[in-house]
Amino acid sequence: MKNETIQRILSSIILIPIALFFIIKGSFFFIFFLSICLFITSFEWYKMTKINNYFLFGFSFLIFSFLSAFLFRNISLNDFILLILICVSSDVGGFVFGKIFKGPKLTKISPNKTYSGMIGSFFLSIISALLYTNYYGLTFWTDNLLLITVILISSVSQIGDLTVSYFKRISKIKNTGKIIPGHGGLLDRIDGMLFAIPFAFILFKFL
Repeated sequence: MKNETIQRILSSIILIPIALFFIIKGSFFFIFFLSICLFITSFEWYKMTKINNYFLFGFSFLIFSFLSAFLFRNISLNDFILLILICVSSDVGGFVFGKIFKGPKLTKISPNKTYSGMIGSFFLSIISALLYTNYYGLTFWTDNLLLITVILISSVSQIGDLTVSYFKRISKIKNTGKIIPGHGGLLDRIDGMLFAIPFAFILFKFL
């Protein structure tokens, strides 16, 4: 377990700057990045669901999610980065708080998820979002609006995590792949984002 945690940290240190580079560069670079991610996650989803009849449903959702990411990033880079920050912080907060405080399990779908982890997800995502918006002076985000938005996005991200965990459970696999040391597959790493991005994009359009 200790080795897995170290691998997760090292993988994140390497992958986060790479992802930020493509996000910030935009244009062809971001399209290329999204295309690679779509190909990998689609392949992992296919391997997981090839013996079932819901591959096309999931594949259609993947396309919708990555298209939302492309459109959202082109509308507002700062808000898109804020969204990614919320998702990453939610994931990290859940992992760290869950490991430290443990406690009652959240659901049988994913035995590693705990109530302390859920609280940690909300806590770290709120703190990260406040620091980001204050540092860059994003005056559109009042404290109340930001708080509500972060809680909603973090909730959807956690639901996305549990949804993919459910499909992994019925497919009787632990991870969707082995491409990222300590994390498993790319789908394991960005499962929450795949749900949070289209949700946030729709929310942002209304706001």
